[in-house]
Parts: sequence; C-alpha cells; structure tokens
Amino acid sequence: MRRRLLLPCIAIAVMGATSQPADAQPSGDTTVTFTVSTSNLTIEVPPSRNLRSGIPGQTISGQLGTVTVMDQRAAANATWTATVVATQFDTETDDPTEVILPNLVNYWSGPATATTGNGALVPGQPTRADRQSLERPRTAFSKTSGSGNNSASWNPTLTITIPQDAAAGLDQGTVTHSVA
Repeated sequence: MRRRLLLPCIAIAVMGATSQPADAQPSGDTTVTFTVSTSNLTIEVPPSRNLRSGIPGQTISGQLGTVTVMDQRAAANATWTATVVATQFDTETDDPTEVILPNLVNYWSGPATATTGNGALVPGQPTRADRQSLERPRTAFSKTSGSGNNSASWNPTLTITIPQDAAAGLDQGTVTHSVA
C-alpha cells in the first residue's frame, strides 16, 4: 500500500514543476494622466469704509479692512503684484474747496496678516514711515518667488490730510486695489 500512495504524490509534484514560470506571464502597461486644475488670480477688498470726521488742517487715518490676494493658478512661477491708487475725494461738486486730491491720501500696507503657500511675500509699505501718496498706482503687496497656489492678506492704513481751505461736507472717493 505504501507504493500506491507514493506514486500519486510524485505525479502531482511533476505536474507542478512543468507549469510556466511567473515571469513568463504576459503583462501590460497603463498610461495614467490627470490635469492639475487651475483657477484665477483674484483680489478681495472691503466694499466701503468710513474713516471718521476731521477739521481743515487735520490729518485723519484709519485702516481699510482686510485686502486678500488669492492665486489659484497653480503656476510654476507664481508671482504677482497688487497695486493701489485713489481718486480724488469730494462732495460731488466741482468747487475746489470741496476736493481733496489723491496726493493728500497716503497709504501703507503694513505686514501680512495671513499667508498660504510658499515663496517671498513683500509688503509695499511695511511701516508708517514707508507710506506713499496715491496720486499714481503704488505697489501694495507682491509675491516675488515661489510656485503653486498661494494667498496673502493685509490690513492697510490710509491717512488723509484735509486742506486748510476745505469746506464742510461728506467727502467720498475710491481706493482701487488690483492684481496682476
């Protein structure tokens, strides 16, 4: 009886030895692709701000509220510059005593209040001593290096010098931030 049991075991071992090796199996490659989606470069600003009242010859100041640049372009070179400029402030008349020209409006960005991403984020005017008048576009903030999505927020300050001959009234003007 021993011989009969031994023979079937040998046959099974021989059958297993004659199968193909694992590396002889057919193979196939799958090319995988995907797209890194991009979005836009945007800027968000406060819709309005009331600084307060002042008398002729006085300088008033106040923060505008948070300005945020969001760069979702997923760029290899994700740099941008935010600029700021102001219109004249007036009571909606053409009377020169009711106009405050933008050269009397000073701006400083201050440091970033929040950031995301990598690279160098540079305030246009880090301190009050660096403030600039807004009669022409000024750099408010910039990103000078880095890649990928990023953002920066800051809370800029305006100072407005009221001329000695200014007439009383509610003055209104526009401070425009843009990014490119």
